[in-house]
Amino acid sequence: MYEFISGKIIEKSPTHVVIENEGIGYLINITLNTFTKIKELDFARLFVHFIVREDAHLLYGFADAEERTLFRALISVSGVGANTARLVLSSLSSDEAYEAIATGNAGRLQSVKGIGGKTAQRIVVDLKDKVVKEGLNADILAVSHNTIKDEALSGLLILGFNRLASSRALDKIMKEKAPGSVEELIKEALKVL
Repeated sequence: MYEFISGKIIEKSPTHVVIENEGIGYLINITLNTFTKIKELDFARLFVHFIVREDAHLLYGFADAEERTLFRALISVSGVGANTARLVLSSLSSDEAYEAIATGNAGRLQSVKGIGGKTAQRIVVDLKDKVVKEGLNADILAVSHNTIKDEALSGLLILGFNRLASSRALDKIMKEKAPGSVEELIKEALKVL
C-alpha cells in the first residue's frame, strides 16, 4: 500500500523514528542498520512495509529497498514474524544476511538472538533459491568469503570496535585496493574508524 514515506525526522531511536509528512507524524519501526544510516539526518526517506494486525497497524521502515526486500522475504518464512526479521536485519547487514542464506550458513543466522537451529534452517531452505534468483551481488560473496577480511574483522572486534562499522570499513577498503595481509588491512581500517 505504501512505497515510502519521506519527511522531517521528529524523533529517532535505534528501534523507531517519527517522520512528519504533511502534518502527520508516522511512527515507523526500524532496524539498527537503518538507524545507523539516518542518525545524522534531519530529513529522511524510508521504504516502508505496512502490516495490519487485529490489534495494530504497523509500519516498518528501511533506508534502502534491498533491506526491505530481505525483510519481506524473511517474514514469508513460517515462524518468522516482523520483529524476528527486524532482529536479523539489526544483527546482520543485508549483505551478510543474503550471503548467509545463499551459502546455506544457518550457523550465521543462528548467531542472532532469538533464532534457533530449526528456524535458521527453515530460513535457509525457504529463501536460498529466492535469494539466488534475485541475483545476489557477486561482489558481496567475493568480499564475504575473503579470509583476510574475516581475520581483520575478528582483530577489530577484539580491539573493541563495532562489528557493523568495522565490516563496512573493511568492505570499503577492499573495494578501493587489495591489501596484501591481515595486518595491512587492519592498519587501513584503523585510519577509517
